[in-house]
Amino acid sequence: MGKIRLAQIGIGSWGKNLLRNFMALPECELVVACDTNQKVCELLSQDPKISEVTDNWEAVLRRENIDAVVVATPPSTHAEIAIKALESGKDVFVEKPIALKLEDAYKMVEIAEKHKRILMVGHILEYHPAVVKLKEYIKAGELGRIYYLYAARLNLGVVRSVENAMWSLAPHDISIFLYLLESEPVKVSATGASYLQKGIEDISFVSLFFPDGCVGHIHSSWLDPHKMRKITVVGSKKMATFDDVNPTEKLWLYDKGADTQLDYNTYAEYISLRTGDILIPKLKMKEPLAIECEEFLRAIKTRVPPLTDGHDGIRVLRVLEAADRSMKLGGTPINI
Repeated sequence: MGKIRLAQIGIGSWGKNLLRNFMALPECELVVACDTNQKVCELLSQDPKISEVTDNWEAVLRRENIDAVVVATPPSTHAEIAIKALESGKDVFVEKPIALKLEDAYKMVEIAEKHKRILMVGHILEYHPAVVKLKEYIKAGELGRIYYLYAARLNLGVVRSVENAMWSLAPHDISIFLYLLESEPVKVSATGASYLQKGIEDISFVSLFFPDGCVGHIHSSWLDPHKMRKITVVGSKKMATFDDVNPTEKLWLYDKGADTQLDYNTYAEYISLRTGDILIPKLKMKEPLAIECEEFLRAIKTRVPPLTDGHDGIRVLRVLEAADRSMKLGGTPINI
């Protein structure tokens, strides 16, 4: 096939990054950019690389000269736009979360499969070279059995006015946890608190309980003095940290642990601590968003579902929905 003809709906703060990356790929052609904000449309119209700008997304979906649609609108609109795009015969990339309701996500996947369309979700960190390398270590048994893992995604801003900090930030870490462990939690609990806006939690703490006993914990906040994007994985053999704020040394592997030893004098077991070397692997870094955009085009060309397909979106949303219910119940654990 020739160049893939794209339309992008939603050119907000994150949509601009998607637009930049797709426009940089020679395999695709941006046919039209769409946003309901007139000021955004005026700015886009001044870009000589963008041939057409509109504020009518429904008209965009009726066009026959478009192969695929990128949806980077507010999460509350993801399902409606993506479903109509799929029904019109377009392949769809939709930003995270796939939807706000599981029933909508299931419908999106059902329609995509019915019309044999590609449906991809923007779980960008599953394409991060450091996360991919960390998974290689886990699969190879370098860390041993994974005991627990925890994430902190903190900053002062951006404060959302619709979704809370959990819905805005935690999908990244939930998707990483599920990707690294190749497992889904059986139980979720969550708590949060609102300080800046009534009813919109600025902080959240989510705990995930996996069937093999592994526990995950996610701290999300846009009201914090530190900018942190960090995940720690603790295994029976080694431990690892992924620090996305570190400009160069993003992945650290620690030869640290606690081993059970036998005292041959008393034949009693005791715990001994072990501290070995620290390995900082050299990574072939590339912007994860660029890799993600390339994956969407590859899926369109090959018709092979992407890593972060609709089913991956459902897995993450299933956890988010359970966490949301738990938070509303004051932290009561919810079985999935």
